[in-house]
Amino acid sequence: MDIRVLGPLEVQFCGRSVSPTAAKERKLLAMLTVHAGQLVPDTALFEELWGADVPRSARTTLQTYVLHLRSMIGAAGAGAEDGRTCDPKAVLAREVGGYVLRDEGFTIDVKEFDRLAEAGHRAREAGDFAGASEKFGRALALWRGRALADVMPGGMLEVEVHRLEEARLCVLDRRIDADLRLGRHHELLGELTALVARNPTHEGLHGHLMLALHRAGRRGDAIEVYLRLRTRLVEGLGLEPSLSLRRLHRCILTSDQEPTRPGEAAFPALTA
Repeated sequence: MDIRVLGPLEVQFCGRSVSPTAAKERKLLAMLTVHAGQLVPDTALFEELWGADVPRSARTTLQTYVLHLRSMIGAAGAGAEDGRTCDPKAVLAREVGGYVLRDEGFTIDVKEFDRLAEAGHRAREAGDFAGASEKFGRALALWRGRALADVMPGGMLEVEVHRLEEARLCVLDRRIDADLRLGRHHELLGELTALVARNPTHEGLHGHLMLALHRAGRRGDAIEVYLRLRTRLVEGLGLEPSLSLRRLHRCILTSDQEPTRPGEAAFPALTA
């Protein structure tokens, strides 16, 4: 089974779609997928599906949704040309107090994203910035838009969507940092300009753009990026830019390129 949540929800089994069209069944499948391999309690599913207004028939209705999902899985497996079969009850299993989506043998994009991101972090810590950039890039390539873009999330799924989007932004930040350490500042300018426009108060991305512009010989543009961000932070949030960003600003103003070891950024790295 191939399940993708990093974008619109898509589920395929044996080459056939297993994606339900009903809104609540899509929520249910999304909840089970983002917690694949873990027990999701009935109470959590009730809260996601109905919020504070859980009907008396919630348990029976939930069982109906599960039966429908199982029937779709079974039908897809029965029609497989390669003869593969599966037990839908083993895939979407009932355990004490809740349900588990068994993920053995599945391809789930969010798990692959986590695996590649972790590999990228390990490479970065080892000083292998080329390897880190490659792993982070592959992780980001799994995304097809906003997580669960076509699912109307309840309170619990909204938390998961936010978590995934934050993880995506973190990996993007680390990939750009690795590329800057590899001297790819010219190639990054267009991407960073667009990212800063979409994230107008993200200090890390602004710092990356400032550094790329400076290294491309555009000190004035780099300073302008800092001044625009500072104005937004001060007027909108009552905050000054972070210490690391102020240090980078001073370095650019004075052209103070401190000695560095090979492969390291010439200015303060803006990621931890």
